[in-house]
Amino acid sequence: MNGQKPRVTYFEKWVDPVAVTRLEEEGSIDLIRQSYDDPEALNRELMDTAQGYQIAPRVELKAPWFADAAFVARHPALLAICSTGSGYDVIDVEACTRAGIVVCNQAGTNAQPVAEHAVALMLTLSKRLVSTDRALRRQGRVERFAYPGNDLFGKTVGIVGLGHIGRRVAGICRNGFGMTVLACDPYLPGDEIAARGATETTFDTLLARSDFVSVNCPRTAETLGMFGVEAFAAMKPSAYFINTARGGIHDETALAAALRAGSIAGAGLDVFLEEPPAQDHPLLAFDNVVANPHIAGLTHESLYTMSAEAAAQWITLFRGEVPPRLINPAAWPKFCDRFEAAFGSRPAALTN
Repeated sequence: MNGQKPRVTYFEKWVDPVAVTRLEEEGSIDLIRQSYDDPEALNRELMDTAQGYQIAPRVELKAPWFADAAFVARHPALLAICSTGSGYDVIDVEACTRAGIVVCNQAGTNAQPVAEHAVALMLTLSKRLVSTDRALRRQGRVERFAYPGNDLFGKTVGIVGLGHIGRRVAGICRNGFGMTVLACDPYLPGDEIAARGATETTFDTLLARSDFVSVNCPRTAETLGMFGVEAFAAMKPSAYFINTARGGIHDETALAAALRAGSIAGAGLDVFLEEPPAQDHPLLAFDNVVANPHIAGLTHESLYTMSAEAAAQWITLFRGEVPPRLINPAAWPKFCDRFEAAFGSRPAALTN
């Protein structure tokens, strides 16, 4: 490199301070901490000096700092944008690719806690833990035979998206509860789905056969609204819907209608289209809905790992090496040209 240090900017704080500690100790990157409370003009000026942007999670991120097409156009010096966790729906990947900006996430770094949370929601719903807790608090004396639950053992789980998280859900369900595991993932061949511990099936068959449907895919143009009126109508009346992925993959109005009609048995939701949801959100009125404020991936262990791995990825990226969790490899050639113009050395070529 030509002696110029790359600069990475972030707002307020990393989800764990280990990232700042490691980047400062390593010393090859200048960090710029920005505040939402500062004037927008100052923040834009600081952003214009940076080559990297560590973007905050959707719930904490404030406008106008979403990495949409307008943001990308306003800040032409940026070479890379990295998300906090595995999700990157706050970044317009296509706009970044056109501009030669690489996008990275932290996929896999919080996969285990999210998978555990998905299974915890299955257990909570099938064992009626929340509804009986509410009844006990409201009534004092509860007729316990009015609240029989169900076993997970021997049931069928259908997993939509068999990536880092989905494959762990499959493992827990298969090995821990003897469940039949079905999976629908158009980006994996059947032999790979089998290697990940599931049986390949179509979306329609998965809906019809599953006792639990677990959503573990990214939110994209392809998956937005995937679960609507037709999908919920295709599920068993005794089945539970679990979403620990992203809000918007399921249509909230359609889900409320299905619950109201008894078309499905209940839902476990860690994600909503607008987060946090309003207290009068229709889905929060159902006793057979367990709702959480997008916390499935937030454990002490995972916050540390996400931050440590993000710091390591920034170091790798500005060394001119291919980052391990690159989302848009199509941007790499133009990124390399821009990196070379900025720093005087050319990054490594992509390898298959």
